[in-house]
Amino acid sequence: MTRILVLNGPNLNLLGTREPGTYGSQTLTDILDRLETVAASRGAEIVGYQSNAEHELIEQVQAAKSLGFDAIIVNAGAYTHTSIALRDAFAAVAVPFYEVHISNVYARETFRHHSHLSALAAGVIVGLGTLGYELALEAALRAHPIR
Repeated sequence: MTRILVLNGPNLNLLGTREPGTYGSQTLTDILDRLETVAASRGAEIVGYQSNAEHELIEQVQAAKSLGFDAIIVNAGAYTHTSIALRDAFAAVAVPFYEVHISNVYARETFRHHSHLSALAAGVIVGLGTLGYELALEAALRAHPIR
């Protein structure tokens, strides 16, 4: 069975109430429920994880390969723009990952225009709302067919 980790960083636990004009009205639970439904229909498994703590996200990335994950979908939130340590964790484990941003980070503050993760990502989806998670899932499933 193909296994995909869906990793979410700081403040994404507030989706649905956090700046709905920017991030929409869906909660993280809504997003994960939809991904689980799509994945199950394709014979795959989704495991969701969210943390506001950088070290916890790094630990999840480091454990991904040993836990049998074939790919990671990541919305690292603000850590996208600040965390070299998270970038290094992705480089170290060599598990393919897909970077997702709900908002168009290039239409926002300039500090959001740079990602420490994008150069390593198998793909980057920006500004398509929560649909970006589903598109990343589709890309991951096509790249890692059901075993």
